[in-house]
Amino acid sequence: MTREVPRLVVAGLSGDSGKTLISLGVIAALRRRGLSVSAFKKGPDYIDAAWLAWISQGTARNLDTYLVPSDSVRQTYCDHTRGHDIAIIEGNRGLYDGRGSSGIHSTAELALLLRAPVVLVVNAGKATRTLAAVINGCVSFEPRLRVAGVILNRVAGERHRKTIIDSIAQYCEVPVLGAVPRVDCAEALLPSRHLGLVTPAEHGHAAHQMASCLDEIGARYLDVDRLLECARDAEPMEEPAPPVSAEPVRRARVGYFRDSVFTFYYPENLEELAAQGAELVPISSLHDPSLPDIDALYIGGGFPEVHAERLARNRPLMDAVRRASATGLPIYAECGGLIYLSRAITFQGTTYPMSGVFDIALTMHAAPVGHGYTAVRVDRPCPFFPNGTEIRGHEFHYSAAAERLPKSVGCMKMVEGIGLGNGRDGLLSNHTLACYTHLHALGVPGWAEAMVRCAQEYRQGRPSGADAAGDPARVRQAHEGEQRSRARRIQKGAAGLKPHVLTTRS
Repeated sequence: MTREVPRLVVAGLSGDSGKTLISLGVIAALRRRGLSVSAFKKGPDYIDAAWLAWISQGTARNLDTYLVPSDSVRQTYCDHTRGHDIAIIEGNRGLYDGRGSSGIHSTAELALLLRAPVVLVVNAGKATRTLAAVINGCVSFEPRLRVAGVILNRVAGERHRKTIIDSIAQYCEVPVLGAVPRVDCAEALLPSRHLGLVTPAEHGHAAHQMASCLDEIGARYLDVDRLLECARDAEPMEEPAPPVSAEPVRRARVGYFRDSVFTFYYPENLEELAAQGAELVPISSLHDPSLPDIDALYIGGGFPEVHAERLARNRPLMDAVRRASATGLPIYAECGGLIYLSRAITFQGTTYPMSGVFDIALTMHAAPVGHGYTAVRVDRPCPFFPNGTEIRGHEFHYSAAAERLPKSVGCMKMVEGIGLGNGRDGLLSNHTLACYTHLHALGVPGWAEAMVRCAQEYRQGRPSGADAAGDPARVRQAHEGEQRSRARRIQKGAAGLKPHVLTTRS
């Protein structure tokens, strides 16, 4: 069976070329025409995908051939374009940028896998005729790839626009499908910070303005008719058979932090947990004073450092998480979740106490400590992975341990990447695991099953009538032991922690 859904890959010459803004503008224009758009983001990215989901009014999926096998990437694409009129796939980095000099796992490679035409977003700032040479280079670099057109971004004015378009018309064989000036309203409404754009969950007050701005981009600066022609000219693609799935039997309740702080979850991670029998229970790290009746906890990534003051005010929840961990509640945490489970985080000169599950203080740096794909090997007993499990993931963190960690820390060996440092990742305490490595459930198929199995074992093992933190007697014993440990740390100077100061941040 072949796949005929029109599709386009929106690629760029580099990062920060304007791919996200143009992709959002294209989707806005298509939706104004009444089309149902399935949106995708190439690569390991949570924030751009969240914006694509917001504008398309659906769920945006990540497509990444490093994290997930190619067949599963194609399956994901096909499964989530059924019933839609068109698919828009936003690339990442430059069109041919991938791993090493061969560029494996690049946006171009994904476009070839999906047989999708490419629209190249070109930052026109401070250049004219040279852009024609660059475009020709991209077109000829990979003959199998079809670059169907270009969209100029950050055009300075009419004279600038005309010179570039005339140069491309004279020297290139690809059409210009749009010319977008520097859009001050969009750049003001899409502010950036250390991990990229501000997330939609933290940006709700400006949603109407943002939608109006994107509508204007689509209506005034993009040739939507020709974009549609290019999308409809995609080559037919062999479609994998749809998966056969049965209604899962509910086996356990898995809580997960879901609010404006913790938003970094691949949809497939939650879906795979549900498919394995988890009843998913959202929890607000900011507002819920205690843990609900759950059998496991999943804390994804996000921006806990930005919201550290508000998180620290919700001390009851932090204490509940620490007690639950001490009594064996299975907890899996990634990056931002690791920060939440640490003893403290120092951000912009102020130190904030966190939940203290792990006796480690973290500090934020001005530049990324770890950024890119990772590969880890589990080399110590761990509740979620058998020894020897190899995991492909990614990391993007500015935080690192404030104190030098021993080389023996963690249950994972970093084959590639930084992790906690010293070639290690994966802090482990009882049934709590926290690491800087983010995984994608479709690339680590045993993770969701193990998570639910641990949750089910926890539910079956705890005494009748106990709450989510476990038997009250065990909670009391763990709390008393924790208090003794804390007293010993205080006597030692609390590892040099700065006093916590509450500050007001805009």
